[in-house]
Amino acid sequence: MFLTISTTGTPERPATDLGFLLHKHPDNSQAFSTSYGRASVLYPEADDRRCTAALLLEVDAVALVRRGKGKGRGGAPDAALAQYVNDRPYAASSLLAVALSAVFSSAMRGVCNAKPELPSQPRPLRIEVPVLPARGGPVLVRRLFEPLGWAVDVEPVALDVEFPEWGDSRYVRLVLESQTLTLAESLRHLYVLLPVLDDAKHYWVASDEVDKLLRAGEGWLPEHPEQKLITSRYLSRRWSLTRQAMERLELVRLAEADDSEVEDIDNAVAAETEAEEKPTPLAVQRREAILAALGASGAARVLDLGCGQGQLVQALLKDPKFTEIVGVDVSMRALTIASRRLKLDRMGERQASRVKLMQGSLAYTDNRLKGYDAAVLSEVIEHLDLPRLPALEYAVFGAARPRTVLVTTPNVEYNVRWESLPAGHVRHGDHRFEWTREEFRAWARSVAERHGYETEFVPVGPDDPEVGPPTQMAVFTLSAGSEKEAKAA
Repeated sequence: MFLTISTTGTPERPATDLGFLLHKHPDNSQAFSTSYGRASVLYPEADDRRCTAALLLEVDAVALVRRGKGKGRGGAPDAALAQYVNDRPYAASSLLAVALSAVFSSAMRGVCNAKPELPSQPRPLRIEVPVLPARGGPVLVRRLFEPLGWAVDVEPVALDVEFPEWGDSRYVRLVLESQTLTLAESLRHLYVLLPVLDDAKHYWVASDEVDKLLRAGEGWLPEHPEQKLITSRYLSRRWSLTRQAMERLELVRLAEADDSEVEDIDNAVAAETEAEEKPTPLAVQRREAILAALGASGAARVLDLGCGQGQLVQALLKDPKFTEIVGVDVSMRALTIASRRLKLDRMGERQASRVKLMQGSLAYTDNRLKGYDAAVLSEVIEHLDLPRLPALEYAVFGAARPRTVLVTTPNVEYNVRWESLPAGHVRHGDHRFEWTREEFRAWARSVAERHGYETEFVPVGPDDPEVGPPTQMAVFTLSAGSEKEAKAA
């Protein structure tokens, strides 16, 4: 199996930086032992103007069979001869993807200690794979790579050049070119999509393959139009693993959605001229409104339910009157990002004692959420299907019963003020609904009545005289009688 990675450069930004990124010196030829054979890295060319790194994997077919890894998809044994005589040594497959990960592991993670600024810089890249199995042909190759920013040149390989009437084989020659991707992104694309095109893992697929897929697919797989096909093929069509991966990808997508699209719309419309002062993003106005309401409530111990990537938790930590802050989210990835944002691993002991991040679903009661002064549901409810709202309502208002609950959600009436938002569209593709002011108030009042709360409504953002504010917030306060009952319980 053979693959080359090429880049171009200038004397100021030499192409030989590729050697630093790959952690392989261009003047050396290096060899590595893998579970499947011998991997070699060499540089056919290396100067300031152009540098090419080649990865050659020599598969030991005999050793592969003897170690029990010469099985076909699903673990069924191939015919005896086919275990030794096959295309594995010649065609890029899952074995080459594994070699990429083993030999270029630091490059795939975007780590370069010698020149730490390099991994984040896009650079001109050209990747060539002379022989690649492609079940689905050139059309599928383009469907997989073009959405990721690659210019794709894919050419079918004939069954026999002397007999063109026999047609094309299932193999293609592939050339990928990009000016906008980093090397780490490129390697992760290859790591996932080479075995997807082959559609046959050459080793046993266990549950840890889901984690590998999500790590390599970070930043691109959740939004890829062929996400389902990629996931299914990468996991050898094992339904239980595919379902698990799809569920986790959906949670990642929700966690990453946050308010970015709304903020982009808000800022684009509000900035009438370049000279005009940049408006405060709606997400910032929302956090400021929440902090003001929490301060007015006298809360010290606060729950951020559906905390996402920790923006509100970070803001709460800056105010010493909040002595205990708990972020809860269903997505472990979102909590990991929140932990990095907060720098929990470097936080002082006293500060760290004030904050906790927990995984949990708001559709179920959770005893860990009881006893807090306040809970915040910021831009959460609109991501739930309406039939699931009663479960969240009971978990928060009926079981946890904080003294104060803040709920924010978009005001759909305000959407007409955003010219870039098509009529009839919600602000984000994952919103299951967006309520008018009257619909939100009717829901909030019915919740308050059922669970012994009083409620008031606060506009967030500019309060338009015709359509109201862009965000609406309900402040629920446990009534005096209900609070006494809660303390007695």
